[in-house]
Amino acid sequence: MTFMTIDTAELYRRATEEFAARVRLVGTRWTAATPCSDWDVRALVRHVVEEELWVPPLFAGRTIAEVGDSLSGDLLGDDPVRVFEQASAAAVDAVREPGALERTVHLSFGDVPGGEYAMQVGADHLVHSWDLARAVGVDATLDAESVATVRTWFADREDAYRSSGAIGPRVPLPDGAPAQDDLLARFGRTP
Repeated sequence: MTFMTIDTAELYRRATEEFAARVRLVGTRWTAATPCSDWDVRALVRHVVEEELWVPPLFAGRTIAEVGDSLSGDLLGDDPVRVFEQASAAAVDAVREPGALERTVHLSFGDVPGGEYAMQVGADHLVHSWDLARAVGVDATLDAESVATVRTWFADREDAYRSSGAIGPRVPLPDGAPAQDDLLARFGRTP
């Protein structure tokens, strides 16, 4: 089955919703282990919330230095699901704002177009959706069009991600592995 790739704002929305759907199913499993060896479920959700909280100010033209440490500490509080819902809604709105994807976003490693930043964060959300699903024992099937879009985008970036330490080694797969498995393996996951 072949899928068309989707535009960046739609990919971001779908990837965020993939993660949100799994956050709503965590229940009492906040301390469950995840495929990310250093993180339990709460730490994984905190990571994604932190990313979501950075999106609006960075799309508004602020620098990392200007935001400073205002997005550090216990971001989840007593209601991690509500915090995620609020942060993700604001981030999706920032990405979908007219002209946002053409803006320059100031990241720690340099300036990038808004569309590139949205793809980076959206790809991270999509892969972490799988991580969260595996951690809490729910369906880990990802949106096929999102998988196709991220695979296409990531093809030229995989080596840079790996050399910077952002992802682990690619996991070997048999020929003809499903697209989702291929994407996860590229991100260092064992499907």
